[in-house]
Amino acid sequence: MAARQDLTDDHTLLTELLTVRRGTAFFSRHLAILADSELDGPSLLPGWSRRHIVAHVGYNARALTRLVEWANTGVETPMYSSPEARDEEIEAGATLPVHALRHLHEHAAITLDVTWRDTPPPVWAREVKTAHGRAVTASETVWMRTREILVHTVDLDSGASFADFPVHVNERLLTDVAATWRARGQDRGLRLIITGTPSTTRPNTSEWGDFDAVDPEIVSGTLPALTGWALGRSRDGISSSRRDHPVAPRWI
Repeated sequence: MAARQDLTDDHTLLTELLTVRRGTAFFSRHLAILADSELDGPSLLPGWSRRHIVAHVGYNARALTRLVEWANTGVETPMYSSPEARDEEIEAGATLPVHALRHLHEHAAITLDVTWRDTPPPVWAREVKTAHGRAVTASETVWMRTREILVHTVDLDSGASFADFPVHVNERLLTDVAATWRARGQDRGLRLIITGTPSTTRPNTSEWGDFDAVDPEIVSGTLPALTGWALGRSRDGISSSRRDHPVAPRWI
């Protein structure tokens, strides 16, 4: 019989599960704001309609469910059979009737959440592989989903913004992006500085980027503004010591 509450008793993981569940509810509310006809309209991602966003979010939940099932059973079940298959699935999903598209999101999100809920404590530490071949523990799927569900809520262009995210989520997003830039050497000569209210969750993370540069370009803004800029979603509220309209390095 399936558990009615999370089997894990790890406080950090339970907090992360609460965050992702709230993120799912946030996406669902903003999806509900949109009339059926509005799903045909453009999203904030070039080349993708809102239909594409909903399809991607739904299929992402299914893909992450496969990773959690892999950790639970030991049977390798990749997120996607190939990058091409992933793209084709999203394109096909975007053509579904509206009621089926909405149901895809709702059903896939519930299935993923139940799979997390029923995962025993030892399983969360088991390793699986992401679509890019990176080895991660099953617990990492919670953050992977949090990132997807919240950022793509903004992409629906129905009024959500990075200012709606919890502080710790924006900090982790910005930390992830900065780490990716550094690994690729894309942050050379670039430093990000948060303005406004300092963080209360990570007081030592008000700056990201190249700390070795003698005279770096400084891009500044509030934490939500910097996060939105770093993820390529917005330039609002951003200023640069070098340029009027700074463009963030590629993230994905």
